[in-house]
Amino acid sequence: MGRLFGTDGVRGLAGVDVTAELALSLAQAAALVLGRSARGESRRAVAVVARDPRVSGEFIASAVAAGLASAGVDVLDAGVLPTPAAAYLVADTEADFGVMVSASHNPAADNGIKFFAEGGRKLADDIEDKIQAAMQEPAIAVTGREVGRIRRFADAEDRYLVHLLGTLEGVRLEGLHVVLDCAHGAAAGISPDAFSDAGAKLTIIGNDPDGFNINDGVGSTYLDPLIAAVKEHGADFGIAHDGDADRCLAVDGDGNVVDGDKIMAILALSMSRRGKLEQNTLVATVMSNLGLKLAMADNGIDVVETGVGDRYVLEAINEHGYSLGGEQSGHVIMSEFATTGDGILTGLHLAAEVIRSGKSLAELASCMTVYPQVLVNVRGVDRAGVASDDVLQQAVHQAEVALGGKGRVLLRPSGTEPVVRVMVEAEYEEQANQLAEDLAAIVKDRLAV
Repeated sequence: MGRLFGTDGVRGLAGVDVTAELALSLAQAAALVLGRSARGESRRAVAVVARDPRVSGEFIASAVAAGLASAGVDVLDAGVLPTPAAAYLVADTEADFGVMVSASHNPAADNGIKFFAEGGRKLADDIEDKIQAAMQEPAIAVTGREVGRIRRFADAEDRYLVHLLGTLEGVRLEGLHVVLDCAHGAAAGISPDAFSDAGAKLTIIGNDPDGFNINDGVGSTYLDPLIAAVKEHGADFGIAHDGDADRCLAVDGDGNVVDGDKIMAILALSMSRRGKLEQNTLVATVMSNLGLKLAMADNGIDVVETGVGDRYVLEAINEHGYSLGGEQSGHVIMSEFATTGDGILTGLHLAAEVIRSGKSLAELASCMTVYPQVLVNVRGVDRAGVASDDVLQQAVHQAEVALGGKGRVLLRPSGTEPVVRVMVEAEYEEQANQLAEDLAAIVKDRLAV
């Protein structure tokens, strides 16, 4: 068996790749690996289990709970909640670990299983590998009073809501009209309450999950309905979540998209002014727009770059004690308040900065100039040859010279496919397109398989 865990847990087509049997086995293995710290003590291990509203989550979460309880772990069943809520509740209840059943922004037919360690933190690769290895070991067999209990976590949503509102530190959102797109997902039950309780006037779309319509033409990957609603209702701005609400993208009052890079820029400047940006540093991935890095430099803020994926952003934050990081896709991590990306938290703090500054979201977003960015995926090539091919590296150097310090080139091999991603940013889109096409042709010629 190859590596079961991807960049964000185990994910695939529900009922085919992610089955009840797999969920049961994963849960029993997780009990063996993650529950060890508690089993030597006077109490049993405790796990928080939550899911997004897709229909397959019902049988998968049930199988997870059954696997845990059969291995002697007490389960707090939190029902439908955002991924960041599950992470928060692991820490808040001092549970030993947590399980989230979700496929995030993927279509409804997909699903996934991800684990949180004690404190609500994502698992390191080596711990995931230990869980996969433990699936080949005999499951923990318990009987009688040693069998775990499965209890409904009745106040899970209320605890998370109180936490979210507390992070605003008294800032109220009165006077703001916000459109929320909940992606027919896990945000539907709590994001409207959070913004409403903070004082905002709301128009809500994508808020009728039926188990099958999650991410279906709405949410952070389909912004057209949000743009239309903001314009129709004359709202100040709009917020879009994805299926498990760990992302946040925004739309200003004119219908312009405010992506994760611009959101990070706004929050970084605000936090820096208020003395809350640890080490005056923002963590972003190599795919964040060059305009973000330049905007931060203009304001005396350092940028640390990581590989693509919020887990790498988190690793840098945790290792060095930074307080803000994220991705262009809208995963924004505010480590003072969360151990993972949190779309509702991000949206609330973006709204709070509108109130605090007295500026519109469009005015705040103008702090960053977006450089034209072109991405070309070159398929059917030897991705391992990028760094060793001298001709290709010389072509990259020549492209960088042509950009004259007003752009950048990035060749990024896929981690799983015979694909090399060619990304070029330039001051002008025509130049970015031409350089990307030229480099893609060289990659295809030099690395063909």
